[in-house]
Amino acid sequence: MPAKDIFHNTVRLALEKDGWVITDDPLHLKVGGTEMYIDLAAERLIAAHKNGQKIAVEIKSFLRESELTEFHLALGQFLNYRLALKQKLPNFVLYLALPTDTYNTLFCRPFIQDAIKEYQLKLLIFDPSKQEISAWKA
Repeated sequence: MPAKDIFHNTVRLALEKDGWVITDDPLHLKVGGTEMYIDLAAERLIAAHKNGQKIAVEIKSFLRESELTEFHLALGQFLNYRLALKQKLPNFVLYLALPTDTYNTLFCRPFIQDAIKEYQLKLLIFDPSKQEISAWKA
């Protein structure tokens, strides 16, 4: 099983504060002979629709020296996980979780914004110091 990201517990707590129930930590998938571990899976009941929302969350700290390399790795992992979810758990929506400072610097660059739109990335932005979700970008 892969090591947890430095912000793993922070994101888990932020999701729970936001009303999500963690169902898997990690979410294990086996697709086409390949095993994958997405950091978290969570569920929230929406009373108005009487229907549960289910999400999977991949957490990235972006603490390495090269932010662009980190982005490339995160994007590739996100796309592979999204494909695996589509094949095995199509009712789950995948989110990439990242700290607010990373969103406000790296993810606001025009090229990164273009990539977010092109690849339809869904983002969960969290404040590590408050252990809260700052924004959902879908």
